[in-house]
Amino acid sequence: MKKKIIRNIYMEKRKQLSFQQVEKMDDLMLIQFQKLAIEIPSLIMTYAAMSRTKEFDPTLITDYCFFKNPAVHLLYPVMVELDGSNEILSVLTSDDTLFEINSSGIAEPVDSVDVYPSEIDMVIAPLLAFDKRGYRVGYGKGYYDRFLPRCRPDCIKIGFSYFDAIDSIEDISENDIPLDYCITHDTIYSF
Repeated sequence: MKKKIIRNIYMEKRKQLSFQQVEKMDDLMLIQFQKLAIEIPSLIMTYAAMSRTKEFDPTLITDYCFFKNPAVHLLYPVMVELDGSNEILSVLTSDDTLFEINSSGIAEPVDSVDVYPSEIDMVIAPLLAFDKRGYRVGYGKGYYDRFLPRCRPDCIKIGFSYFDAIDSIEDISENDIPLDYCITHDTIYSF
């Protein structure tokens, strides 16, 4: 299937999930993440979930990361347009950071310092679906397709999904960067 079709199918599938299903799968994904054989790094880029689309909220994951490594610093994306292209700035946050809703309905940090992508140790990437090779389908604007190549090759790229991997995404481009891991409620996919 092509990304546009996958995007529509999985947006609809997520809409059909009940609050109880989401809550249960979130807890199970945290348990799966705890089984992942990685050291919790210091600089983690995460995102503010869009509850209206029942997007996976990585807060349980980042709270666990703080528990395992108190030196963790979280970065959040800020969407900007640079030279006519949609880009992400990775912005350092603290407990005092204020967030505002942007024009796309996503909470972004305000008045924070951006960090070079090459300094980030782990990226929790939002997604709608993913395939068995680790390629993800996002929301179609290409922000992460342009951001991930700027991260170090050893940066851990991880996604979380309420649904299992699809066989293949037909229209993968040379700009698509596969994840290293994707976690569902019952499986850790390693790519």
